[in-house]
Amino acid sequence: MARTHVIGDIHGAFRGLTQALQRASLKTDDRLIFLGDYVDGWSQSRQVIDYLMQLDAAYNCIFIRGNHDAWCEEWLGGWGASRDWLFHGGQATADSYAGITLAEQDKHLEFFSRMQPYFEEDHRLFIHAGFASMHGPLAEHHESNFFWDRTLWETALAVDDRIPRDSRSYPRRLLLYQEIFIGHTPTTNYDLDVPMQRCNVWNVDTGAAFTGKVTVMDVGTKNFVQSDTVQHLYPGEAGRNK
Repeated sequence: MARTHVIGDIHGAFRGLTQALQRASLKTDDRLIFLGDYVDGWSQSRQVIDYLMQLDAAYNCIFIRGNHDAWCEEWLGGWGASRDWLFHGGQATADSYAGITLAEQDKHLEFFSRMQPYFEEDHRLFIHAGFASMHGPLAEHHESNFFWDRTLWETALAVDDRIPRDSRSYPRRLLLYQEIFIGHTPTTNYDLDVPMQRCNVWNVDTGAAFTGKVTVMDVGTKNFVQSDTVQHLYPGEAGRNK
């Protein structure tokens, strides 16, 4: 049967991405849902985007926009490089794009423009960061929350396991979906390099930008494979480890 895989944050780790996907033993009818933050960190952001476009031609792929992707898209589109972006991994991305032709730049910009803010299916939500509206993403007032908001994950972490789901005290946002898959907040913040689950929220950002790995998870079974620790795949580079 066709499988759906969800892939966590990559942050320019082309070697980690290809290694993890190879270990996932993909079949031609598998679907790939990427949670965003493809760029900024390690030295191969441009190669990551090139590879994602190749995957898009070979598989059923869905690409969610992350906050770093939004930054990179603005820069590629002619906006000045912000200090925040450069400090948080953008410099490595800018360096990787050195020498790009105008045709290649247009191709990349077209790919960035097709990234989705979130994806819903079968009572599941796939989103980079989260949403603030109690009525769900469709009622969100600020689209940037989809790739910046951390309160959804923080809420899931704070829920007391003793509170039943039918209690008025249970967070309403968490009742809107059977399962929610996110990235954005590295599990290495909690001294883990594997996916984390709290309530019905799965965090698949396993710290590839820092001291963690790229993760590919089977949505149905929750089995997952990972790359090696990414910093070992890029000796001599710091990534986002400042």
